[in-house]
Amino acid sequence: MERAAPTGCHTDRVTHGRAEIHELLLANDLRPSRALGQNFVADANTVRRIVRLAGVEQGSKVVEIGAGLGSLTLALVEAGAEVTAVEVDRHVLPVLRSVVEPVGVRVVEADALRVAWDEVLDDGGPYALVANLPYNVAVPLVIRVLEEAPQVTSLLVMVQREVGERLAAAARDEAYGAVSVKVAYWATAAVVGKVSASVFIPRPRVESVLVRLDRHPGGPLPTGDGRVGPGAADYERLFAVVRGGFAHRRKMLRRALLDLVDPEAFAAAGVEPTARAEELGLDAWERLAWWRPAVPVAS
Repeated sequence: MERAAPTGCHTDRVTHGRAEIHELLLANDLRPSRALGQNFVADANTVRRIVRLAGVEQGSKVVEIGAGLGSLTLALVEAGAEVTAVEVDRHVLPVLRSVVEPVGVRVVEADALRVAWDEVLDDGGPYALVANLPYNVAVPLVIRVLEEAPQVTSLLVMVQREVGERLAAAARDEAYGAVSVKVAYWATAAVVGKVSASVFIPRPRVESVLVRLDRHPGGPLPTGDGRVGPGAADYERLFAVVRGGFAHRRKMLRRALLDLVDPEAFAAAGVEPTARAEELGLDAWERLAWWRPAVPVAS
């Protein structure tokens, strides 16, 4: 169906409240997309809190993923940020552009799971990523940014509570898993706040939290082959071992990793073979995965 030109809200608010969100949806014949996991924030205090926790200030460069109708975008602009807003929904895009481009926001139509970050963030940064992430893509999206967008030095994301706890979990935490180890490789992470379901349109059936991630200064230490990211032999080896351990998290590691780790590696790495995956921090996983037998010296 052909859509009419987007209609904006006539309001004195700097960012959207509940009435403005409803007006934008109604005026532009829009409905939140379940397939895209759309839950629009309709509370000025919430978006300003997100901006504050993200550390955004005058002149900050920010990339926002899933900008939607622009509630958070406007709060970022209000704080003085230079904002690049990434949005995939072609129905929402005209409305988003009409709301935020007049205040200087650059809008990029793209799927953040496929976009070439070097093209979107082409000035080197550094950038803060600030986003209300669709719950169904939050984990792969955060990991992709950590692995492929070094220009992004910090992230403040709103996600489902269980997802947030997984991203920020440490060894022996109930939520600790393979994703937690990968996040720890790239960044420090912490749950920094909760968000009430009442601030969204539509209201989600899950609890939400805010997670802050700060990339390690200088990135991870180079691995044995001099590279630190996807495609590097040591990187792929490390996370193959991590995945193997957590795939059988009830098993002792000597059994869970039987086909992946030499039995001698446990003693050399200082890891008990009777330990289970949730007991090992990043350092222990690295020692275990990267152990190599000594090469005999020819006499």
